[in-house]
Amino acid sequence: MVEALGPLLVIAGPTATGKTAAAVGLAHHFGGEIVGADSIQIYRGLDIGSAKPTPAELEGVPHHLLDVFDPDQEVDAVAYAQLGDTAIRSIRARGRLPIVVGGTGLWIRALVRGLVDVPPVDRSIRQRLEAAAMREDLHAKLVEVDPISAETIHPNDTLRIIRALEVYEQTGRRLGVLRAEHALGEPRYRAVFVVLDMDREQHSRVLENRTEQMLDAGWIEEVRALRSRWGDDIRPLRSVGYREVLAHLRDGISLEETKRGIRKSTRIYARRQRTWFKGEPGVSWWTESAELRQPPGLDRIARALEL
Repeated sequence: MVEALGPLLVIAGPTATGKTAAAVGLAHHFGGEIVGADSIQIYRGLDIGSAKPTPAELEGVPHHLLDVFDPDQEVDAVAYAQLGDTAIRSIRARGRLPIVVGGTGLWIRALVRGLVDVPPVDRSIRQRLEAAAMREDLHAKLVEVDPISAETIHPNDTLRIIRALEVYEQTGRRLGVLRAEHALGEPRYRAVFVVLDMDREQHSRVLENRTEQMLDAGWIEEVRALRSRWGDDIRPLRSVGYREVLAHLRDGISLEETKRGIRKSTRIYARRQRTWFKGEPGVSWWTESAELRQPPGLDRIARALEL
């Protein structure tokens, strides 16, 4: 383990299930600070479309790892884990409880459990697969050779698809299987791992309403400003929702079709998040965010944290 001190509290789950509100309530109750685990909220300027929490929503609770990088900078799970380690050490030095909050499963796994030991990128394989991606559906190929990984990787996430295929070529083993085996090993931190979810129909309504709210709040203008400063090719603009708004501005896709695209891609993303977290060991599933802030839920969390 990184440190043999007290545990982390992890609040994860699909997008728009009330993770931040739950974390803020728990931080007030247990004397905690939040460590973000969101691969888009970590970028400056991507606020509305990432549902980045506002100061009012945080209610005075310190929140680490928001607005760390400019959108043209690259950050991966390894770099995130290093930043997370630093934030956790500083929180513990103040006698506070670190509460890791977010929906980026790979980043949470890198922080809590570490990553699978795989070979470094082979440039010849990478270049060949990148060329193949221009003319064929590599996600369909991944479904054939590594269905576990394919289930957790969005068909548009070319970089992660290529990496999974690389590992298969390099080792002859499926990355999904390697990760499952790795999950049984010794973690970097002792973590109380909570996953929030909700009824599927209710969640679908929440996602539809949130899409409207984000667009009303100026999401299109946010993307227009990002394009003006950074161009169209920055990686965050390929993320769920942002890529649909970008297509609206760049390609003239109608607003109604853009809304439908956002809702569809967000539902797919939420499904993949559920699949990912079902594969994590020692997870406790909760179906109502508010339960975590009520006395029975608080007592249950306190016992798990041994407080």
